[in-house]
Amino acid sequence: MVQKQQEQDMIRAMTHHGLRITDQRRTLAKIFTETEGYLSPKDVYEQMRIPYPGVSFDTVYRNLRMLSELGVLEQIYFQDGGLKFKSTCLHHHHHHLICVNCEKTLTFDYCPMDGMLNLPGNFKIINHRFEIYGLCEECRLEGASSES
Repeated sequence: MVQKQQEQDMIRAMTHHGLRITDQRRTLAKIFTETEGYLSPKDVYEQMRIPYPGVSFDTVYRNLRMLSELGVLEQIYFQDGGLKFKSTCLHHHHHHLICVNCEKTLTFDYCPMDGMLNLPGNFKIINHRFEIYGLCEECRLEGASSES
């Protein structure tokens, strides 16, 4: 039920930004709401080729970038895994802790921007992201047990 709501939220956001809602864009929304972690453009392309054998990688990539620019998808650059995408939470503001080993992502509500005042040049913030990279508890424990 939650996934269906997330999918509808993504489609509403696309409509709000003036995008035509095609079957392929509906499928993109479904792919991202059914996936917990991050997906590379290649991962998405492989999933899109199943229902749309003629879809090109360029088309998939262009849609991913466009949806990211509209704020429907978040994009993260992993040092080892390259650029990856994940659906954006459209209901509340939060930031991420990202495991560099397994790519598990935890959200947290603390925002370092809440205390930012007196920005130089009368700068107006319209959006921001804050990500912390490290090792999740499971990966730390696995690493400790393999060292023993």
